[in-house]
Amino acid sequence: MRIVSGNLKGRRFSPPSSFKARPTTDQARESLFNILNNIIDFEEQTVLDLFSGTGAMSYEFASRGCKAITSVEKNFSHFKFIISTAKELGLDKAIKIKKADAFKHLLRDTGQYTLIFADPPFDLPQIKEIPQAVMNSGCLQNKGIFILEHGPDQNFEDCEFFWQVRHYGKVNFSFFRHP
Repeated sequence: MRIVSGNLKGRRFSPPSSFKARPTTDQARESLFNILNNIIDFEEQTVLDLFSGTGAMSYEFASRGCKAITSVEKNFSHFKFIISTAKELGLDKAIKIKKADAFKHLLRDTGQYTLIFADPPFDLPQIKEIPQAVMNSGCLQNKGIFILEHGPDQNFEDCEFFWQVRHYGKVNFSFFRHP
């Protein structure tokens, strides 16, 4: 895997073959960040990365200069991988890494984020609950954006906070914001 843009563009990191996470492809990440580049100023963003997996999205946000990033991962081996990779990339000061269940973290987190990204397992039984959990948590600032990565079999257009969806093969990004 590689970081697709920013000051760490081209830097590679390799999760072990035993890794259980399904990382967002380089192409899908690049497409998402091209969209974000047109609607946000990265240097002004405070980011919450839920279901972090490999940490790839947190590294991308940090590479583009986001001022504060919190990465949340429940799986211990994934959590340890994110810690070691962030250190290896020199991002251990830029990314705060927490080992926690994403839903429980949302209930406890008192932070205010301008951007929240979630990449849960596509087969997560509670995937439909994530947008409401994020919006109810109070973690997303009023003009903030929430992005949910999901498979093509999920549709979130009926959610009251839904804004738009982008499709990249088997990867979809649904965008949400406060009305």
